[in-house]
Amino acid sequence: MWKTAEGSTGRLIQLCSAYFFFYVIFGVATKCFTGRTAFDSLRMNDMEFLVWSTLGGSLICLLVIFAARWHKTKSERFAQWGPLRFPAEYLYIVPSGVCTAVVIPTTTLMYMLLKSVMVAMVIMRASVIVISRLVDEAQIRQGILRKTVYREENAAVVFAVAAACTQIFLAKSGDFDFLRNSAAMAVLSGYILAYALRIYIMNYYKNTRPKGAPLDNKWFFSIEQISASLVMALAALILYHGGFEAEPARLFHDAIARPHPKWFSANLAGAVYGMVAFFSVFIFMFKDRTATFAGLVNRLTSLAAGTTATLASYFLFNGKFPSRADWASLGLILAAVGFLSVAERKRAAELAAAKEIQR
Repeated sequence: MWKTAEGSTGRLIQLCSAYFFFYVIFGVATKCFTGRTAFDSLRMNDMEFLVWSTLGGSLICLLVIFAARWHKTKSERFAQWGPLRFPAEYLYIVPSGVCTAVVIPTTTLMYMLLKSVMVAMVIMRASVIVISRLVDEAQIRQGILRKTVYREENAAVVFAVAAACTQIFLAKSGDFDFLRNSAAMAVLSGYILAYALRIYIMNYYKNTRPKGAPLDNKWFFSIEQISASLVMALAALILYHGGFEAEPARLFHDAIARPHPKWFSANLAGAVYGMVAFFSVFIFMFKDRTATFAGLVNRLTSLAAGTTATLASYFLFNGKFPSRADWASLGLILAAVGFLSVAERKRAAELAAAKEIQR
């Protein structure tokens, strides 16, 4: 086993490697199920894949959480609400779970409502990078974050946003019609707001631990995921029995009422995405790193994994070869990674000198 210390560069590399590995598998699976490869028998519409893959992802997360008992209380601070006494952190971790429950479906709805998948990906990835930087700025001004955002991290933000936006140059004018589509703008606004609140809460938890108190990301993840699952289950019941006429609601109802023959296979693909969720959260909340750094590492890993998944689909399943924009984006990713590597060496040296981590 490759043993690493909490907060060390080695531990970060482990998390990124696992995130990359499962993201590539899920990326290839997504292309199979949504009709972008030769597997015609697996093809289903985006809503069908959303329903069954989300179920699979939620179940694997809950299975691990309860089997490993991550959900057991790990707090020394409690709040009282009438007869109920509960960990004070629930007051913001549960809202983070609600935000997660918004992010998951709005991601797929973005792909459904926006004409261009490329534009949807650009907006989602670039927004998370920018949000992470803004969260740092807000928490520095509030006195919550007492670390400096290095110049190298700011430079990496520029290259990362450029990498995410490379696809824009290939977009057609019609790809931006969503700006006049109220439903698409509502979904986009919900996605950005929910992700902004979630990243803020993650970093609030990380940056406000009392001295000597553990930074238990597994506990945070478990409470967040349980909350998200409950909210999504409630929303699913309302949508299924509500008789709504909007097209996404009808597609959702049909996906459950008339399940696709390969629904269980989509469940398994969703279980892989559930594994992605573990490592994604642990990277976002990585010990003693800024939101800017963690958000960049998370999004850059997903960008590289996306290009790798496209390449794997091409060679294994007769999919589409990565475009020139994909390769250009990958080059910009590597430049951003170079800046992040410098920032990580500086941060690791700083933390080691303060005896906050073991290198």
